[in-house]
Amino acid sequence: MSDNLTKKTISVQDAATEMSRRSFIKGGALLTGAALMGLVAPSIRNAAWAAGSDAPEKTDVKIGFIPLTDCASVVMASVKGFDKKYGINIIPSKEASWAGVRDKLTNGELDASHVLYGLIYGLQMGIGGPQKDMAVLMNLNHNGQAITLSNALKDKGVMDGTSLRKLISSDKREYTFAQTFPTGTHAMWLYYWLAAHDINPFSDVKNIVVPPPQMVANMRVGNMDGFCVGEPWNARAIMDKIGFTVTTTQDIWQEHPEKVLGTTKAFVEQYPNTARAMVAAILDASKFIDASVNRREVAETVASKAYINCPVDVIDGRMAGKYDNGAGKTWDDPHAMKFFDEGKVNYPYLSDGMWFMTQHKRWGLVKDDPDYLSIAKSVNRIDVYKDAAAMAKVATPTETMRTSKLMDGKVWDGSNPAAYAASFAVKA
Repeated sequence: MSDNLTKKTISVQDAATEMSRRSFIKGGALLTGAALMGLVAPSIRNAAWAAGSDAPEKTDVKIGFIPLTDCASVVMASVKGFDKKYGINIIPSKEASWAGVRDKLTNGELDASHVLYGLIYGLQMGIGGPQKDMAVLMNLNHNGQAITLSNALKDKGVMDGTSLRKLISSDKREYTFAQTFPTGTHAMWLYYWLAAHDINPFSDVKNIVVPPPQMVANMRVGNMDGFCVGEPWNARAIMDKIGFTVTTTQDIWQEHPEKVLGTTKAFVEQYPNTARAMVAAILDASKFIDASVNRREVAETVASKAYINCPVDVIDGRMAGKYDNGAGKTWDDPHAMKFFDEGKVNYPYLSDGMWFMTQHKRWGLVKDDPDYLSIAKSVNRIDVYKDAAAMAKVATPTETMRTSKLMDGKVWDGSNPAAYAASFAVKA
C-alpha cells in the first residue's frame, strides 16, 4: 500500500511539474475578468501558473515612459489592471528625456521602457551611448508623429518641403531643426523628410536634440525653425499658435514602427517569464486603446499631470485621427496613431529593426555596414513576443520581414540592407 501511495505522490508531482505553458494560458484566460476587477485572491490567481514554473520571477516592474501620447499602452496596462492578470505590477516611471531613459535602462534603474526604436539599436551598436546588448520585446505603436515648422517660416511662404528648400537656398542664414535623440525615430523621420526634398540635415541646416516636452517652449522663444516629435506636442504648437504641421510621419512611411517596449538582454535572460508577462499585459492594453469607444477615456487618463500633463483635447483629436495642420487644412486620417490593429502593430519584425540600422549607416553614425540580419535576430525577441501573444490570444504573422514603400518611392523589404543604405543620393 505504501508503494502505491508513493507512486501516486510521484505521479502528482510529475504532473504538476510538467504542466505546460499552454495550460497556464488556458487557466489564465478563465481568470481574466475577475482578476482585472481585483476579485480573485492572489493565491487563486497564482494557481493558474504552471506549478510556479511560469510565474514571473519579478513581480514589481518599473517601466519608464516619456510624456507622449504613445506611452498610453504602458500607462493603461497599469491603470486598468491588465498587468495583474499576468501576475505582475507595472509601475510607470515618468522620465525627463530619452538620454535619461537610456542611462536608467543600461544601469538597471528601469526594468524596461517605452522607448525610441532607434535608441535601442544605437545602444546595441555602441552609438548614442555605451555599447549594451539590448532587446526589443514588442512594438508599442505605428504612426502618429509629425514635423512642425514655425509660423515665421509660414509667413515667408513655406508650406511644404519644396518651398522650404527654396527659402533655404535664397535666404541664407543658419536654419535649426530639432529632434529628440541622435539615433532615434524622430531624428530618422526628420532627416528622411529633409533629404527627400534635397536638404542635407547635416550640411544645409543645423540639427539639435531637445526632449519632447520642451519642444514647444523652445520654438516659442525662437531656438528652432522646425522639429520632429511625437504627439501631443505638434498639436500643442498649433494650439499655442507658434507652428504648423508640415507633414505627418505616416506620410513619410505609412504604418511605420515607432516606440517599442525595450529592455536589456540581461533582463530577458534573468526574468524571461516577467518579460512575457509585460508583453502580454501591454498587448491587452493595446487592444483596449484601439477600441474607439475607449479612446476618450485613454486621452483623459494620459492627459493628467502624472503622465503627459497636457489639455485632453490636444491629445484626443489626433489620437482619433482628426487633424488640423494649423495652416488651413483639416482631414480625417485613417493612418493616425495605432496601438494594436489586430496585432499587426505589435509584432517586432526583423526588417523594422534593420531599417533603423540602414539609416544609421546612411547618416554616418556607423562607419561600416553592420551585420544587419544577425543583429536584428539578436535584438528583436520574436520568441518572447510569440509566447506572450499566445498568452494574450493575439495572432502572429508567419513572416519576420515586411515590405513598405516610403515617401520617395523607395521600397524597403530587408532583402539587401547594405545596398539600400548606399542607394540614397543625399547622405552623410
